[in-house]
Amino acid sequence: MLEDKSKLNRRSAIKKIAMGTTALSFPEIQNNNYSKKIGTILKGKIKQSVCQWCYSDMPLDKLAEESKKIGLVGIDLIGKEGWDTLKKYDLISTMCYGDLEGKSTRSLTNGWCDKRFHKDLISNYVRHIKQVSEAGWTNLICFSGNRRGMSDEDGLKNCINGLKKIIKVAEDYGVVLHMELLNSKIDHPDYMCDNTKWGVKLCKSLDSNNFKLLYDIYHMQVMEGDIIDTIRKKHKYFGHFHTAGVPGRNEIDESQELFYPAIMEAIKQTGFNGYVAQEFIPLDKAKFGMNSLLKAVKTCDI
Repeated sequence: MLEDKSKLNRRSAIKKIAMGTTALSFPEIQNNNYSKKIGTILKGKIKQSVCQWCYSDMPLDKLAEESKKIGLVGIDLIGKEGWDTLKKYDLISTMCYGDLEGKSTRSLTNGWCDKRFHKDLISNYVRHIKQVSEAGWTNLICFSGNRRGMSDEDGLKNCINGLKKIIKVAEDYGVVLHMELLNSKIDHPDYMCDNTKWGVKLCKSLDSNNFKLLYDIYHMQVMEGDIIDTIRKKHKYFGHFHTAGVPGRNEIDESQELFYPAIMEAIKQTGFNGYVAQEFIPLDKAKFGMNSLLKAVKTCDI
């Protein structure tokens, strides 16, 4: 991969995946520290997965193979085009994207807070919900989109009005919609759902067990901090978690300010039974970051 992974973001990675760059040949991972460590049995009290976009230069088939070896239960942010590969390795699509035909559902900027996009979003999400259910999955991601000068109050109303048109479909098909909390300070300028308070208001207004927040630990540390206390107090609204180190969105090791074993313990104590997906960008270029992934998984295996 020619570009520096530290400058990679989800949008650029998704474009690379969609354009077929993951079909490139990939060398075997063997005869290294990673290979010697993968026999470790995980406790499994925290069910872990990994986000595909962080390894966008690795074919999904290979990422699935290595994820299974590590002991992950699935892979995050996978659309219909990748579900058969996951099933081949007995993995779960722990957080689904809509299909490539409905590209609007993968847009972080054109989301539910802007009613101009509702018609397209509604038609696509109704289809995606049915696809997710038929595949045997549960979780489907969604995004608020950008403010574009709109007040948070108006954006909240728009989200409520739009999502109410599909929430009954999600309930009928047993699919849980997750709106992701993203930081607007560094990575996603102008994104509306950038704080827990706003997201919880949305959850309370929709009042459905089939609508939750995807609590991204990295993003919320950047925006508001107070991670463990927030998890303890607001956990009923969180259906999924993402990890990454702060600052930099890299490894969750001793070089950053968050202590993930304590965060995982707080999640476990809430009785959470969902998935925690590793979403850091590995600086460890050796073996495409598999050593870093293994270390992160073991760190969170409390």
